[in-house]
Amino acid sequence: MKKLEIKNLHVSVGDKEILKGINLTIGENEVHALMGPNGNGKSTLLAAIMGNPTYTVTEGSIFYDDKDVLAMPVNKRSIAGLFLAMQYPQEVPGVTNSDFLRAAMNARRDKPVPLFTFIKSMEKTIQDLQMKEDLAHRFLNEGFSGGEKKRNEIVQMEMLRPSLSMLDEIDSGLDVDAMHVVAKAINQLRQETKMSLIIVSHYDRFFTMIEPQFTHVLVDGKIALHGDGDLARRIDQEGYDWVYEEYGIIPPENVKPKVKPRSTLGSCAVKDMVSKGEEK
Repeated sequence: MKKLEIKNLHVSVGDKEILKGINLTIGENEVHALMGPNGNGKSTLLAAIMGNPTYTVTEGSIFYDDKDVLAMPVNKRSIAGLFLAMQYPQEVPGVTNSDFLRAAMNARRDKPVPLFTFIKSMEKTIQDLQMKEDLAHRFLNEGFSGGEKKRNEIVQMEMLRPSLSMLDEIDSGLDVDAMHVVAKAINQLRQETKMSLIIVSHYDRFFTMIEPQFTHVLVDGKIALHGDGDLARRIDQEGYDWVYEEYGIIPPENVKPKVKPRSTLGSCAVKDMVSKGEEK
């Protein structure tokens, strides 16, 4: 059983420490929601796991399938089964989607994937994600809309079939229909491969389509709270103020707790309005 184990992970960008001791375990075929206010280290964690050189690991360890991830270059991490769907996919002029994906697939194989097999697989994947038929011949993400870039990340995921995928706000920029298409493709791949997921998202809508079994709340570079899938739904409905209050957490400097509104109608009247959906 492949397992990701992160222990006491500290990560810095330049002289600034972003992650301040992350401990996290992801088992096979598990879905983990990673939540928290903006700027508190969620994307940093995923980037550090994948090996982005902008982020420096100063302390701690990351093991996947009992292999030392921090000792691997980025391409070896990918070959080991790790995949990151980026929040801001980059354009790569001059490199077609088909050339990029075939090279990536061949890096995982002893023998190159037969051309006919590759073409049929890519045609099916393009249909699954409802992308334009000429996707294979277009340069990687060049001229793509925001939603197309996000769906193209899932095209890559489906073609490469990783064992652990990290989705960094893959739902942002997608309309409702596209979100359903992406979620369906992800769920189907999970059924076929037992792929694990770490999902960064701010919205419960995506988590109703890909249901997390575990939720982790990252505040000021630390995991402040662990829970099940219901925790993600409560945060979507109530925000993070209750987390700070119930668990005695000091909000980070870039987050100001909301001031609860006072009503002259009395508590009973307010509760009645809330029950009728008249107050948000």
